[in-house]
Amino acid sequence: MDSGECSNSKPPAPTTGVWAKLVPTDSAYPEVAVAEDDAVVCSLVAPAGAAGAGEELSWCEIRRGGDASSATIRNLSSDAIIVDGRVIQQEVVDIKPGSQIVPGPQKEGHLVYTFDITAAKDHDKNNVKIVLDIENAKCSICLNLWHDVVTVAPCFHNFCNGCFSEWLRRSSTNSRDKSQSAACPQCRTAVQSVGRNHFLHNIEEAILQAFSSLQRSDEEIAMLESYASVKSNLVLGKQKNQSRKRPLPRPSDESDDSELPCPQCGTEFVGFRCSPGVAHLQCNGCGGMMPARSNNSIQQKCLGCDRAFCGAYWYSQGVNSSHCSRICNQETFRRISQHDISGLPETLHGGNPFEKDITERCIQQSGKTLQAVISEWITKFDNKELDRSRLQLNNVDTITSRTHLCNHCYDKFIDFLLYWFRVSMPRNLLPPDAANRDSCWYGFMCRTQHHRPDHAKKLNHVCRPTRGNP
Repeated sequence: MDSGECSNSKPPAPTTGVWAKLVPTDSAYPEVAVAEDDAVVCSLVAPAGAAGAGEELSWCEIRRGGDASSATIRNLSSDAIIVDGRVIQQEVVDIKPGSQIVPGPQKEGHLVYTFDITAAKDHDKNNVKIVLDIENAKCSICLNLWHDVVTVAPCFHNFCNGCFSEWLRRSSTNSRDKSQSAACPQCRTAVQSVGRNHFLHNIEEAILQAFSSLQRSDEEIAMLESYASVKSNLVLGKQKNQSRKRPLPRPSDESDDSELPCPQCGTEFVGFRCSPGVAHLQCNGCGGMMPARSNNSIQQKCLGCDRAFCGAYWYSQGVNSSHCSRICNQETFRRISQHDISGLPETLHGGNPFEKDITERCIQQSGKTLQAVISEWITKFDNKELDRSRLQLNNVDTITSRTHLCNHCYDKFIDFLLYWFRVSMPRNLLPPDAANRDSCWYGFMCRTQHHRPDHAKKLNHVCRPTRGNP
């Protein structure tokens, strides 16, 4: 076996970040540590009495896989090795705890090692990993990841400090009874108290470390912090007889319009005025209210996330901010064909900046504008030429270019279209630094790409998961 020799024959210095080990089946030989900062395994390969006994060689490379219980091994020797009974040349294969590895083409004359992950047993005892859907870590007012998160009681919904503080200020401005609690922007429960949530703040920071693309601009953060007024726990409004849901006030001719749940509760627009007891929808963009009109031709809910947005409805009714302060800009909720796009979403390709850069260069190389490319693929989408299984939206089979989507769902739609734009592009038309990359076995589902820039750059992730299957 012609492997690379280790730098010296003395025992190697302790390595930081040990996360796995190779355990010889013969206890007379030492275990081999596998570290984060030195993935190349340098160890004995032959037992006493065999050719090459006592000689330490660099014969393979072991790296973490896509999750805590998997890894990959690459043969570095000029001869084959055996992994779980399979003869391996120079290719990279998956291994897991318990995998049997022989540093040679046959067991005879070679040591036999068992792979084991120690990090999950030792390090993770004090570092519990929490699986969290990022969609559940977003403020329902601004629809972005929390910033300086606060939690309201008794419903325990979470918001950005700045977003909730501005919501609270507007609620106080619009209310004649200043002692009355504000309603939760998400569920309309009367808020009794609000306070900063330091535990979720740590989760917020951990998410940003893993997904830097979710980081807001300095201007956005400065604006949010200028609004933030929750410095400690605040008790709000009256504490007795608080109901779970705040009933909608019944409109009357004598009532003040500023107290009404929506503009059409007090004034007739386009031949419609809310009757007593009519059901209302709360806008997820501005928090304002609008009548729920299922027989109306104007879409009131985003088909991609099933959340209500008021911009398109009020625009169709001729209502603007001069009639009510809680009305969304029309640009927050439009038909797919009406959305304008001037730049790629930060979340494109799972937030992988290398793939985003490659896609941007592919578009420039095509000689078309981004808007032209998107329009071309929207046509393919309408013609049902694309497999919609990867579109991470609700109601995917009924979405067309005439469907109204909120900005958040529109970004997901653009991600879907540009995935197919990249997948359909011949390899010879890709930029030179992207054309010769191998595809990651985990494809767009790979989690390693989010915390290992070298892995994100080295392998193509705009592809379907194959896990080693051709």
